[in-house]
Amino acid sequence: MVRGKTQMRRIENATSRQVTFSKRRNGLLKKAFELSVLCDAEVALIIFSPRGKLYEFASSSMHETIERYQKHTKEMQANNPPPEHNMQHLKHEAASMMKKIEQLEASKRKLLGEGLSACSIEELQQLEQQLERSVNNIRARKMQVYKQQIEQLKEKGKALAAENAMLCEKFGQQNQQGGSSEERALAPQPSAEISEVSDVETELFIGPPETRNKRPFQK
Repeated sequence: MVRGKTQMRRIENATSRQVTFSKRRNGLLKKAFELSVLCDAEVALIIFSPRGKLYEFASSSMHETIERYQKHTKEMQANNPPPEHNMQHLKHEAASMMKKIEQLEASKRKLLGEGLSACSIEELQQLEQQLERSVNNIRARKMQVYKQQIEQLKEKGKALAAENAMLCEKFGQQNQQGGSSEERALAPQPSAEISEVSDVETELFIGPPETRNKRPFQK
């Protein structure tokens, strides 16, 4: 069975309380000294008894250690403001942002031609000038985009022209080599009648027709 931790509380008996204070005080001073020697730490210990008596220990100088502690505390507070101060700063910043948003929304509505009834002549002139500057910027950007597109089309036209020239040169070389296979297929071929003509006797024969007809053909 696990026992719970004993709750620490004040010693009611004055004599026992004084004895415990003396023992724990000496032990605490001893531990502070050991920590400063073993770990080379700057240690400062201040103890006030229930009767207001002061007990202290300092590894170097109590005054210098206290000044160092105060300086470090101020730096920490500057870098990490307390939560309440930080919350107030955030609220102020949020309110400022909301005000800026409202101003931007009102300016946007005016640029769209809404809510102009409360504007003075000066405000209307400023709006007009602002719109003219915006239109000029838009037109300048549009012309820049047009020029870029024209340059791209020119480059594309050059590439197509070079490709066309290459194809024309390749086609001309094929014509010099005898035409393409399709042209050779379409060329006229010798017919069977023309080949049979080669079997006809072409020699000159002198004599009667009967003798000529009886002479066999020479193949």
